[in-house]
Amino acid sequence: MGPRRIAISLAVLAVVAAVLAALVNGGSFTAHRGSTDSAPAGGTSSIRPRPARPAPAAQPTQDVPEPVLTPVTSGPAPRPAKVRAALDAVDDSGVGLSGAVLDVATGARLYARRADSPVIPASTMKLLTSAAALQILGPEHTFTTRVVSASASRIVLVGGGDPYLASRTRGGTYPRRSSVADLAKETAAQLRQSRRSTVSLGYDDSLFTGPDWNRTWPNAYRDQVTPLSALWVEEGRVNGGSPGLRQSDPANTAAQTFAKALRAQGIKVTAVRKATAAKSDRTIAAVSSMPLERIVEQLLLVSDNDAAEVLFRQAAIGAGRSGSFAEGRAVVERTLRTLGVWHAATSIHDGSGLSRSTRVHADTLVKVLRLAAGPKRPQLRPVVTGLPVAGVEGSLRTRFHDSASAAGIGVLHAKTGTLTGVHSLAGVVRARDGSLMVFAFLINDAANGYAAILLLDRLGGALSSCGCR
Repeated sequence: MGPRRIAISLAVLAVVAAVLAALVNGGSFTAHRGSTDSAPAGGTSSIRPRPARPAPAAQPTQDVPEPVLTPVTSGPAPRPAKVRAALDAVDDSGVGLSGAVLDVATGARLYARRADSPVIPASTMKLLTSAAALQILGPEHTFTTRVVSASASRIVLVGGGDPYLASRTRGGTYPRRSSVADLAKETAAQLRQSRRSTVSLGYDDSLFTGPDWNRTWPNAYRDQVTPLSALWVEEGRVNGGSPGLRQSDPANTAAQTFAKALRAQGIKVTAVRKATAAKSDRTIAAVSSMPLERIVEQLLLVSDNDAAEVLFRQAAIGAGRSGSFAEGRAVVERTLRTLGVWHAATSIHDGSGLSRSTRVHADTLVKVLRLAAGPKRPQLRPVVTGLPVAGVEGSLRTRFHDSASAAGIGVLHAKTGTLTGVHSLAGVVRARDGSLMVFAFLINDAANGYAAILLLDRLGGALSSCGCR
């Protein structure tokens, strides 16, 4: 599908449906971005778009299947009574469910069940973090990792908070990540131009401030998220995957990886030490991250805790504050207030949703999703274009596969959330009758995790198959 930056106009609802990447000529989902399980080391998820319909001059004509969905029209709005009936038909007995559904076109509330009650969001918190970062920084913003010349014999690697900085460049992957290997190649060329072949290396990770571990996270989360750093490679993951072992000092590991890459370029590195770059130091080489919109899409696709926590701090820095957990909380709250979606009982403690102290409302989640799907806040668009597709990719690849939920496959796009006893699902769906809706369902007291996930999927399936107009 190429870069998935998609323009949306609510004036014509058919164009709004493009946000979902769910339709081509009224058909079903047309691209596969990979999955958590299939991502290469370091978490890169390659995009493998289905071929476009072939041009007759280039290839033989192929049979094109009939669309599985009716075309989107600007017909009557969904009726709340019909939405309620569809959802009430799903057995949710014994579960404390919170939920909300809005019509994308009008903003009308179609369903509410404890929608204004504060609950633990788990990873659906990433929707709010992503929206705040996009609102503050803009979708085209990038993060730069630099090398500065501190003296004739000393250089400093300066972390810029690129969440997806890689140790080496991997061809054939999308989005493309910046790497310390590329940075070392450029640095070595600059050093040779100035006739320097031996240097000592400092590394500066001072962009982020305060504790590197959230006080509300238990030690059991050590395999779920890396101690936060403005300088790391492969997100500080020892074997590239998550959950998995994490580097205890990711900045030092990144510097050692960079030193090894410099040596491979013929530069002798005599020592590697922590340092602070001076403002007057001259930049001799730099690499920039993928644009923020691609970062958001990637982190939502695979529910990336590490990248979400980096954006939590980057949002604070973008707002002129320090890059700490405390400032991230303050800035995300302020931004959600600016967007008009903040509730008084909301309490945010991290960017990823790992914290069980965080409380948000289903109403907040659907309002953010509608803003992202609408024309007034185009900078938020990646919040919906990054959502995994039910039954196809990312954190939803193995979901929606029973008969009561299968209607959601390919047409429902949503962010999942999972903690012990906590399960959530929030996203956007185009129903069978063409209605486009945003929804959020959250369960905080699940005694049976599998049953809770099945319930969420079936609620999504009910919306997908709804004749709601």
